Amino acid sequence: MEVVYLHGFASSSASSKAAMFRERLAPYGIACHCPDLNDPDFSTLTITRMLGQVERLMAAIDRQPIVLVGSSLGGYVAWHAAARAAAAGTPVDRLVLMAPAFEFGRRDAVIGPAEIEEWRRTGWRVFHHYVYDEPRRVHYELFADAQQYDPERAAVDAPTLIFQGRHDEVVDPAMVERFAAARPNCRVRLLDDGHQLAASMETVWEESAAFLGLTRA
Repeated sequence: MEVVYLHGFASSSASSKAAMFRERLAPYGIACHCPDLNDPDFSTLTITRMLGQVERLMAAIDRQPIVLVGSSLGGYVAWHAAARAAAAGTPVDRLVLMAPAFEFGRRDAVIGPAEIEEWRRTGWRVFHHYVYDEPRRVHYELFADAQQYDPERAAVDAPTLIFQGRHDEVVDPAMVERFAAARPNCRVRLLDDGHQLAASMETVWEESAAFLGLTRA
């Protein structure tokens, strides 16, 4: 198999989670592709652009099957990429999602309605980019474009393992539980952790490895 890891919003392919999956998969001879979803420019980021980037990468991978791993907004993108791949007749094998931001396109998610309206009116909003450790602006098109991508309507049958922190301050754990409960292919592993799952990465790796059928290398 080969793995495609999709980082979260205002993160990058050099994130600690991406590095962990690359390092832990290498002894098994499994390549872990980690595209930088900020490319070519963070300010013009859209869901459509990210999906196109992921689809081009997946089309260039010769070795099958493909597993998608996504964190936060990367989990949202991974879910839609899996749905589109299935519709195209080239389904992914499995998904591993960490705190997936399934509600990203909702008007009351992430930031409030007043902030969304200000973003729409001005065209831009500043977010802290964790990789650059500085504020970076993003165009409203990111949110506007997301309106056409509803995870509830995206048909994904691939087995999916979801890790979710009980104390997540960004993604609502109850929402993730409801989402997974409505889909027999999804299983949620609740952890006593926050959005970053920083204290749970060993558990995330061990259970992901078992889910992917890997024996200890």
